[in-house]
Amino acid sequence: MNREKIEEIRARVSCAHVLSRAGFVLDRRESSRGALKFRRGCEIVIVIHHGTGWFDPLSEMKGDVFSLARRIEGVSFAAALEHLGGLSGIGSTPSFTWAPVRRTDPMPVAARWGRRPALERGSPAALYLTQVRALQGTVLRRAVGAGLIRQGPYGSAWFRHDDEIGTLSGWEERGTAWRGFAKGGFKALFRFGNLSASRVCITEAAIDALSLAAIEAVRSDTLYTSTGGGWSPMTVEAIEHISANRLLVAATDADPQGEVYADRLRHLAGQVGADFQRLRPRAVDWNEDWKEICEGRGQQTVRTRQW
Repeated sequence: MNREKIEEIRARVSCAHVLSRAGFVLDRRESSRGALKFRRGCEIVIVIHHGTGWFDPLSEMKGDVFSLARRIEGVSFAAALEHLGGLSGIGSTPSFTWAPVRRTDPMPVAARWGRRPALERGSPAALYLTQVRALQGTVLRRAVGAGLIRQGPYGSAWFRHDDEIGTLSGWEERGTAWRGFAKGGFKALFRFGNLSASRVCITEAAIDALSLAAIEAVRSDTLYTSTGGGWSPMTVEAIEHISANRLLVAATDADPQGEVYADRLRHLAGQVGADFQRLRPRAVDWNEDWKEICEGRGQQTVRTRQW
């Protein structure tokens, strides 16, 4: 098959279609504007670049539609070409929708972050965090005071990520009808608490990190962090930097994906000379645990007034 035909297949066959045909199911709740999360049992694949690229958040594997077909089908490149050639006539399906491609580059992440206001009492983002997510007002005030939360569009809250040297790399975006990560940014770590702490807790979302902090009454010996979901090389570097010779606590979700992340953290702890502990929420994540605690104490009204 000539090069022109290969490029035609690459342009016509989406990674999303390959995964769908292989039995993977789109996780709409966990997908965002620029990343579609597909699951098949314990397997997870994230489709990016408007369907032309993919990566496995549980490993270092990534690539284009050809490498995906080779991985999923367990075949050679020649066999993958033949398989994809049979799919090249597939048209677009309404199940996989992508945001329109911007015609201009987005503003640099630092400038975009700087233009957004800090979280304010009574704002749609604050109401989402206190009433929907049940986050504690005292914890939110500390996070805002540390410059960690901004108000995004559509009532969303932005949670700052910094790289291993403390430079802004991006932010998690969460709201009632909004979920994603900063376009043009990179996942590293959201960090709340004592930056020189002897205990480092790794969660999968900033809201979980703040929920765990509330559950533990913000321990002075602890740094509460979030990877924002799937790891990037920058995330690994940041974890290595802050956890060396400390206690690394895998506070990831209580589900198969969370256990895979915990195993990676256990291995990483051994590489950097850190002690290791697995800390599981009773529910699937720490925010669910915190909401159950609040409901048991009847603190909804008090919590909202605090913020």
